[in-house]
Amino acid sequence: MIAFLSKGGVLVIPILFCSVVALAIFLERIIRFTRMRNRGRGLEKKVVERLKNNQDQKAHELASASDSPMGRVLSQAMEVKDQDRETLETVIVHASEEEVRGFSRYLQALATIGNITPLLGLLGTVIGMIKAFMIIQEMGGKVNAAVLAGGIWEAMMTTALGLSVALPTMVAHSYLLSRVDKYEAWLQDGAVTFLKAISTIRNGG
Repeated sequence: MIAFLSKGGVLVIPILFCSVVALAIFLERIIRFTRMRNRGRGLEKKVVERLKNNQDQKAHELASASDSPMGRVLSQAMEVKDQDRETLETVIVHASEEEVRGFSRYLQALATIGNITPLLGLLGTVIGMIKAFMIIQEMGGKVNAAVLAGGIWEAMMTTALGLSVALPTMVAHSYLLSRVDKYEAWLQDGAVTFLKAISTIRNGG
């Protein structure tokens, strides 16, 4: 297999390297998302319940101890819950955006790999075709068809390899992006629940 791939030229190496990096990123994100999947679920309701029972300290301890994205957002929000609403919302938005950035880590690298691997493959094919035509010129146009065909398929192999790496990488990127959007919506729902509870408490409800 290695001998076969080596016929594609020097650009096979960066394409294979990109495939390894893409796989590593995908597996790392999947493992992180799996660990985080049930962590902090329903936390906002538990925190709000304690706040309504005037158990502010227990609510803060519950959020801090959860070691979850929702817990970190609510923990920061409770530190400024007695300040004006604008300050509270700013802190929540900032904390949520920080968590979303954590969710999205390495996804841009995955998108870049999906974009550049077809171009690397195309570049390899162009270089291979240039070499093939240089050989034709050197031999005065008298080239065996089998030799020419062999040179062409070797040149085109890099494009096929680049596409075979890019396609699953783009699918993986889209899937991970949808997971990030899902977690972001979860954080927003929790923040809204918290803000409604704070408003109710301030209004004596």
